[in-house]
Amino acid sequence: MYVSITEAAAEGNRQVNAEDHNQTIRKSFAIQAENFETPKLNFSKQEYLRYTIRESGFRPQDRVLETAAGTCALGRAIAPLVREITCLDITSEMLSIGKQEAEKSGIRNIRFVAGDAERMPFPDESFDAVITRLSFHHLQRPAAVFAEMKRVLKKSGSLILIDMEAAAPELRDREDELERMRDSSHVRNLSREEMRRLFRTEGITIRKCEIIKIPVSLKDWMDLTRTPAGSADLIEKRMTEEIAGGERTGFDPYMEEGRIFFQQRWIQIIGVKN
Repeated sequence: MYVSITEAAAEGNRQVNAEDHNQTIRKSFAIQAENFETPKLNFSKQEYLRYTIRESGFRPQDRVLETAAGTCALGRAIAPLVREITCLDITSEMLSIGKQEAEKSGIRNIRFVAGDAERMPFPDESFDAVITRLSFHHLQRPAAVFAEMKRVLKKSGSLILIDMEAAAPELRDREDELERMRDSSHVRNLSREEMRRLFRTEGITIRKCEIIKIPVSLKDWMDLTRTPAGSADLIEKRMTEEIAGGERTGFDPYMEEGRIFFQQRWIQIIGVKN
């Protein structure tokens, strides 16, 4: 196939930009790794974690992949229910924490693989189920990662996507702006329809789609990423102004016992590969 010089240059720039963003992700999550397992600061949400696993329908014979696994909190919870769980992530510091925690818990059927979710180091149809949680808002090319998840999934296997739902259309830019001020690796929250479209485009039949609201402390949320003081002050100012009736941010913040909270809207979509 003929590729023009212009097209080749564009692809080269895309790869450079993608690697720049991967470095941003590594830097951000290397910072978060130390506190990611702290109950006060992490986003494991044990009750919802148990619900996620229960709804996913894992079987004892399954080989499961967790994509963009972070410290593998989800993968470690899945491990007792399946034959093997593989946790893939681009940040070695996060995987190291996951490995330490797995060893503490005596989990033996877990693998830790450093790699890029756009180019997974696995053969086609390697896994009975593929799952990812709270990762797609960090991706520059979510459709490419989703296609890779489908590629490594066996026919009739389950593909499970869990991530935050975007704010209403008129508030999305403001929400994403504050998200990026807090964590520079954030790209864009997807809407529910955009997530569902990923499944339709790849021919994955949606079996279940639901949303749940997760309360989050603003201070704990910013502490996890060690948000710079200037950015943290501005984020808090905007949320305080919204609570007082000012411009909306897309977070719908509220006060509880003298602290600012907001509710993340988590969507869980379970599909089956045809």
